[in-house]
Parts: sequence; C-alpha cells; structure tokens
Amino acid sequence: MTDSRETHLRRACVIGHPVSQSRSPLVHGYWLKKYGISGDYVREDVAPGEIAGFVDRLRSGEAGFVGCNVTIPHKMAAFELADEADENATLLGAANTLWVENGRVHAANTDGLGFTGNLDAAHPGWDYAEKAVMLGAGGSARSIVMALKQRGISHIHIVNRTLARASELAARLGERVDAHDMDRLAEVMKGAGLFVNTTSLGMKGGAVPDFDFGLLSENAIVADIVYVPLETPILKQAKAHGLKTADGLGMLLHQAVPGFEKWFGRKPEVDAALRDEIIADLEANG
Repeated sequence: MTDSRETHLRRACVIGHPVSQSRSPLVHGYWLKKYGISGDYVREDVAPGEIAGFVDRLRSGEAGFVGCNVTIPHKMAAFELADEADENATLLGAANTLWVENGRVHAANTDGLGFTGNLDAAHPGWDYAEKAVMLGAGGSARSIVMALKQRGISHIHIVNRTLARASELAARLGERVDAHDMDRLAEVMKGAGLFVNTTSLGMKGGAVPDFDFGLLSENAIVADIVYVPLETPILKQAKAHGLKTADGLGMLLHQAVPGFEKWFGRKPEVDAALRDEIIADLEANG
C-alpha cells in the first residue's frame, strides 16, 4: 500500500472527447488532499483516433500516468486495447478504469459497483428486492443489470422504447433478465422492489412522463443515474408516493473508488463532505 507520506508524485487522469465536463478531478483531488497523498489527477482530451497511441504510452510509461478513468467515447476501445481485463469489463466489452502493472495495461468496469455501492450506502439491505425494473438499455444499463444479477436479484425487467435493443441486452446477460417495450412498463412494475432509470429522461430539467410508482412494492427504492439536477423529476415523483430514492451522484462517486485505490494505494471513503463539494460545483457550473 502506498504510504501517504511519500514524496513520489503518482499521476492519473480521465480520458474522453470531450472531457472538460468531467467532475473526476474534483473527486480524486478531494481524496488526494484528504489522505495527504502526493499525487495528481487531471483531464486528458484524447480524440478517437488517438486512443491507441495513448494506451501505448500509458503502457510504456511515456504518458506519465499510473492509470486513468475512461469516459465517452473510449470505453469499448479501452477494453479492446488493454492487455488484461476483469470479469465485468469482459462481459460488457467496455472499460472505464485502466491501470498499469509490470508493463501491462489492466482494464476494469466499475460502473455497476458504483451503482450497488451507492445503494449500499443509502439504503443498506436494498438487495432484498426480488424484482427490478430497468428503464433503458444503453451502456449504463448493461453495467447495472450485471451488478444486480451478481447481487442475487431474482428477476430483472429491461424496458426500452426499442424492443430490439432491450432484447439484445437481455440475451447477452442471460437468465433472469427479460426485455419489454414501453407498453408493458406498468405490467412489469407491479410489485417490483427496485426501479432504475438509466436513460437521460429528466436531465437538466427535461420533461418526463408520469410514472405510476404506486404499482411498486410499498418498500421499493427508485434510483436514477441522472445527477443534473440532483433531485430529478423521476425521483420527485417517487418521493410523492412515499418511496425511498437514490440519486445519480452517489453512483458517480462510488464508481471512482476502485480506480483511486489501484492508482494511489488507499481505498477512499465517499463521505458527506465530498458530496457537498461536488454539489456546490454542480450548482455553480451546472
């Protein structure tokens, strides 16, 4: 484990295109300061045609980073270019975290861990739910469905405007996962213990339809991966039905934990002060 008193500067970054909107430097910068670690974390804008060269420089040490987070549009390429990948990245065909060990680039996908870590912190014991409903079938949905399966959720229903896309995801992730179009949303919501929005519905104040959250079980949890605004229209509707909720900021923070531990040698804590710092930035900059 890295001694927080050491003077050697370890550097990590987040790569994407564009990447200027990423809050990752705020998150990792907070932890570096909190634990007194001599390190740095920055944004690196990497165009699509430059990702292979970046990974080569990461591997050789020329880039000067011990690892990086990966955001749009590089998650699939990062997985393909890595020398080794964990189970989650392999199943999803995408990686959001890279690190270097013995001259080899390792890849992981921590999005699902971020989602379940957030629920563990906000609502311990949430995984009593036997039935979950997932709205959307994009990249985040893939990670979350797999994480729910790993936590033992008995049945997961993916509901998407395009049935074919939901069906492809259900087929990829195997047993206990079913696909539906929007016409069947109310039917599959009945008695569910977890409802997750993985779409962009409600982002930055966008309009959303009315959901009949009264169909869910009385102790259900409604989660949203959108975090701008922090309390989305979907979460407001759920609270109006007296349901517990989990916002998207928690997922963003918890998915960052494994990477920080790999790069800087200490498992960080997602605490209230970190949330407050990111919320203040969101309110100031949108």
